[in-house]
Amino acid sequence: MKQFHTTKEIGDFGEAKAVHYLRWHGYTVKERNWRAGKGEIDIIATTLRDVVFVEVKTRTYRSQSELDSAPPPRTAVHADKQRLTRQTARAYLFEHPTKKQPRMDVIEVWLIRSHDGNRPKVARIHHIKAAY
Repeated sequence: MKQFHTTKEIGDFGEAKAVHYLRWHGYTVKERNWRAGKGEIDIIATTLRDVVFVEVKTRTYRSQSELDSAPPPRTAVHADKQRLTRQTARAYLFEHPTKKQPRMDVIEVWLIRSHDGNRPKVARIHHIKAAY
């Protein structure tokens, strides 16, 4: 397997890992990369009581020490991104009415680059429920 070269490849890999994580923890994944207007929601999933809109932030590092000293990926979910995600979630709920409680989560995926040309390894996944 070759190393990733674009941010899209890295993001897609992180989203796939986040989907696996959510399913492993009992979530039902309904949508990936759901779009409305200018907005996109990476993952829409459900639990028994919630409909969960998930923003996935993936970052790649050269080493564990670089990862430990870097700001967490969630810092990229700034106020404008939160506002756009909320608008997009409202559009989704308009099209897919539910009695479930909406929730906005962030999943951070930390990757360590491989030095042998293979895909990066997942160093850490952190799920922040009701992040905003």
